[in-house]
Amino acid sequence: MSVKIRLQRHGKKGKPFYWIVAADARSKRDGKFLEKLGVYNPNTNPATIELDVDGSVKWLQNGAQPTETAKRLLSYKGAMLKNHLAGGVRKGALTEEQAEEKFNAWVEEKTSKITSKQGDLSKAEEKAKADAFKAEQAVNEARIAAAQPEPEVVADAEDAPAEATEAAADSEE
Repeated sequence: MSVKIRLQRHGKKGKPFYWIVAADARSKRDGKFLEKLGVYNPNTNPATIELDVDGSVKWLQNGAQPTETAKRLLSYKGAMLKNHLAGGVRKGALTEEQAEEKFNAWVEEKTSKITSKQGDLSKAEEKAKADAFKAEQAVNEARIAAAQPEPEVVADAEDAPAEATEAAADSEE
């Protein structure tokens, strides 16, 4: 039986949500699976990925083949690196401590990159909100100015009929 690590679609139309599973290659996409390894939600920014790295490495070492998308997700979360380092430990190129140290250093670097990206996204969102607020204030001020009649125009309009009646009275005399 060949095993694939693949995505199983859940969620509703237009809002996909995936489970990362180890399944028999002959089973249906959303059918029976052997083990649920994690979840992937592409609807958030950045995408949410929760993965059991050790379980994924166990399946990879037992010969499971990931699909292209699953391979990218496993690589993003470090399961492929951990599998690679475990191969080095089996061959004797690394000790278990060295492999664990390399993996932890990679995880810390990846976490800092993700945190900086989230910070940049939040700054951009705050800037967009501030710009929208300023634009809305300008529009509101323009509406208020347009709605208020000018006092000089009203005064001239009231004086004009009085002057016209005075001029008419003078002309009659």
